[in-house]
Amino acid sequence: MRRRDFLKTGSAALAGAAVSSRAGAARGDAGPPAAAVRQTAPAALAPRFGDGRDWWFQKRFGLFVHWGLYAINGFHEQEQWRRRVPRREYAQLAAQWNPVAFDPDEWLDLMRDAGMSYVCVTAKHHDGFCLWDTKLTPFNTMNTPFGRDILRMLADACHRRGVPLCVYYSIADWNHPNYPNRGRHHELPPQAQDQPDFSRYLEFVRGQVRELCTDYGAISGFWWDMNVEQHADPSMNAMIRRLQPSAVINDRGFDPGDFGTPERDVDAAGEDLGPFSKRTEACQSVGVESWGYRRDESYYTDRHLLRSIDTYRARDANYLLNVGPKPDGTIPAVPAGILRRIGRWCAAVGESFDGTHPASDLTANRSVLLTRKGHTLYVHLHRDPVSDSVKLKPLARAPKRATLLNTGRPVAWALDMAPSDHAEQAAYLRLTGLPANEFANSVMVVRLDFDGDPSSGARAGSG
Repeated sequence: MRRRDFLKTGSAALAGAAVSSRAGAARGDAGPPAAAVRQTAPAALAPRFGDGRDWWFQKRFGLFVHWGLYAINGFHEQEQWRRRVPRREYAQLAAQWNPVAFDPDEWLDLMRDAGMSYVCVTAKHHDGFCLWDTKLTPFNTMNTPFGRDILRMLADACHRRGVPLCVYYSIADWNHPNYPNRGRHHELPPQAQDQPDFSRYLEFVRGQVRELCTDYGAISGFWWDMNVEQHADPSMNAMIRRLQPSAVINDRGFDPGDFGTPERDVDAAGEDLGPFSKRTEACQSVGVESWGYRRDESYYTDRHLLRSIDTYRARDANYLLNVGPKPDGTIPAVPAGILRRIGRWCAAVGESFDGTHPASDLTANRSVLLTRKGHTLYVHLHRDPVSDSVKLKPLARAPKRATLLNTGRPVAWALDMAPSDHAEQAAYLRLTGLPANEFANSVMVVRLDFDGDPSSGARAGSG
């Protein structure tokens, strides 16, 4: 992504001043010298829609759910492909599908506990098993011991509680005989029952999309996946827009859609920390190995997930965090605990995301992110702090107060020349005495309140 410059601020009157007696260990060289910093306009935010899809910019943290037959063996959502299971053998799992403990309200309760506000569920994953009462293939939840329409149950709960519902749909299909499985990535080798005909398969897809967009009330998003053929067909998304005008559509379908989808912390933007120029929704799972339920899963640390969430949300992006329910429909205790701990963090620091805009152009420190609301700056320590002090060079204005949102406690600050700033002979704002060790498994966010524009002027003092 584009290279960024940063805003130069400072005051000659403060050059060399030691305004605070607490000028202890600084965070280190936080960027280029002030003389190298040039003023630039903040990067523009990704464009809004200006229509019903703008719900997506108010509800920016969502629950992703991967659930299907693959939960029964608890290996991976791509079990059929990764274990080389023949189609006929895998399809027999449908006889065991009976998630009698599934309660959509329990999912939504956990979603709320996690600080999330919308949900996206795998209506059909690569294995072709459908969680709704589709009339276009018998390989669905109605033809199982459970015999109930899971998507209907979830949709009814979402609509009753005012939760936007998005549906995931895989274009690759390991069950449908017309899909051209040719052993490419995320495809089975040819099966004995195959009658490959991509045109006919696309009509099947079109019919299923029509069912999803007409039979379940308001659908707020359509999340395509795995267009192995890289087939282009703008009419597919046009149909979704006609039937569900408030639905946002991702970029993995048959045209570029509405937003990009970096996965598992993969971000082609590199080290640039400005806002995304394209609408973006990152997705990540709590499990290291799998998105679906895995019996012996390894889980990311809270610190890793919080850092990932903060890195995207502070840059004007949405974030989907995934869990895989067990075969009975319940969400395992470990992922549920992770979500609840994330929810407590969101409750404490959420104001630093809601109604703010990215402002990292105000500092040359690439180890923090800034968001802004009026005369308030929020400093996000999205990377592991290397000390208990954070330099915000070239900011040189004293805040009225500094508060650690995680605890509500005041944060000490200094406006002075640190030894590492000797070349500029200028004073810059530093946060000092941060409880970095206490919050080693979290992400600290500091609120800075100013009595004017934080990027202009300076006032001697310390806090």
